Amino acid sequence: MTMKSLLSAVLSLMIALIVAPDAVAKPTRAKAPAKAKPGKRAKAPQRAKTGALPRAGATPAAGAPPLRSNVALVIDNGTGRAVVAKNIHEVQPIASITKLMTALVVIDAQQAMSRRIAITDEDVDVERGSRSRLPVGSELSRADLLHLALMASENRAAHALGRSHPGGLAAFIEAMNAKARDLGMAQTRFADPTGLSSANVSTAADLVKLVSAANAVPLIRRYSTDTHLDVDVGGREVRFHNTNRLVASENWDIGLSKTGFINEAGRCLVMQARVAGRSLTFVLLDSWGKLSRVGDANRIRKWLTAAAPRPAG
Repeated sequence: MTMKSLLSAVLSLMIALIVAPDAVAKPTRAKAPAKAKPGKRAKAPQRAKTGALPRAGATPAAGAPPLRSNVALVIDNGTGRAVVAKNIHEVQPIASITKLMTALVVIDAQQAMSRRIAITDEDVDVERGSRSRLPVGSELSRADLLHLALMASENRAAHALGRSHPGGLAAFIEAMNAKARDLGMAQTRFADPTGLSSANVSTAADLVKLVSAANAVPLIRRYSTDTHLDVDVGGREVRFHNTNRLVASENWDIGLSKTGFINEAGRCLVMQARVAGRSLTFVLLDSWGKLSRVGDANRIRKWLTAAAPRPAG
């Protein structure tokens, strides 16, 4: 074999070795997710924790009384933990609980509280025909309108507050929704400042945040818990009363209060109150029967009072 032939043979052998299939690295495939066995579910991704609030429907404290409210949440403000919880993430209309947000937006706008505002035809409820003791043409200060909206749940007062906002009613509603976002009320939407619209919706978990924000404003606390207010309406004195009868009760120490009712929302009540030495936030929604929300609040108070530790001696 000539030198040329030998070199050619060696070169051919080297090429064969380089391209041989067993010498080429095979690409590795990512393993497919294991299939769940029949009768068993694959594990769901872990959800972010939501603080001390339990899952919907849970009642964390043993022995809690039966409630007629479809939605209920009582929070111990000292610990942030739920004392009672029932359907707390259910989105539903909130009626005049809306007026707490109306009050926050009015306070944030920092307009003159002494300015007098006339009730106009725009403030009349033509959709539901709800009655009002503020006739068209009457003038009240912004402070009195806010007082009546919170204490007596006066719809024309609340609407006039929204209508007289810088930019008008549309800007006011936009500010309500912006405030809800700022407070982290992710399931809450507002369509009007009175609560007459069933499009005003929230959850008990969200409303705890609203009550907390409103409770931080002394004026809202005072206006919402006054038992009555005498107002000059068209040259005559008219007495308005609080829609929450519990504020006048010696058995209760209430720091903030708001009621609500439309057919779609049922009877609603939110409060900040002290019970058995504990600061509590109450949210009771969709309660049927005129006195059922008050009855539920009283049942919870009696239960907590009975369960409170007795002083030594």
